[in-house]
Amino acid sequence: MFYHFLKYIVLGPILKLLFRPYVEGAENIPDTGGAILASNHLSFSDSIFLPLKVKRRVTFLAKAEYFTGRGVKGRLTAGFFKGVGQVPIDRSGGRASEAALRKGLEILNNGELLGLYPEGTRSHDGKLYRGKTGVARLAIETGVPVIPVAMINTFDIQPPGKVIPRIMRVGIRIGEPLDFSRYEGMESDRFVLRSITDEIMYELMQLSGQEYVDTYATKAKEDIADARRAAAEALVADDRALVGNRRAS
Repeated sequence: MFYHFLKYIVLGPILKLLFRPYVEGAENIPDTGGAILASNHLSFSDSIFLPLKVKRRVTFLAKAEYFTGRGVKGRLTAGFFKGVGQVPIDRSGGRASEAALRKGLEILNNGELLGLYPEGTRSHDGKLYRGKTGVARLAIETGVPVIPVAMINTFDIQPPGKVIPRIMRVGIRIGEPLDFSRYEGMESDRFVLRSITDEIMYELMQLSGQEYVDTYATKAKEDIADARRAAAEALVADDRALVGNRRAS
């Protein structure tokens, strides 16, 4: 009920007026049955615009932190994410990853649309990063099609860290369904999982026009953080050395 209230009464009309989102390839989404919408991830707003323009309800697996905030802001945030069809998952890895996959299986086996971001996190620079193989496991175990979806301009509208979005047109390109049923029973073969995931990412690259980087987005972010930390430590060391030289003279 709240999902449809937000989509058709509150958020939908406002976002359509301001951002004039358009869709290419909407006919590639089946009218019934389970399917995975595998999307690039450029902005917080991706999880808003995609469900807005897809007729069927889309359920996303979202990080649990969105649902556990305290105070008025925390409750409002949790209510919003529940309202737009997101389900909390623990992304810490290990058993938590298995729990997320089980939840995805449940959604797909119920004949619903599952929205996934194979990169695992938002791109920090607008490039497309290596996909994680969870999407491939879900596709093999359920036999549902994987539909590549490219979000257009959402990085320019609201890159990570930007609170107030820039007003400009948003696009959504939906590719033809990818059928991986030929790999039935091979969900434990890591080479098969990587091959499927890479095929999905290639389709996303073609649809989005993004530059592809063959490393995980999380690793790229960690490398940037390490470089900044090293630069800051070097600056502190230089300052200390300068102060020491001045005292010595």
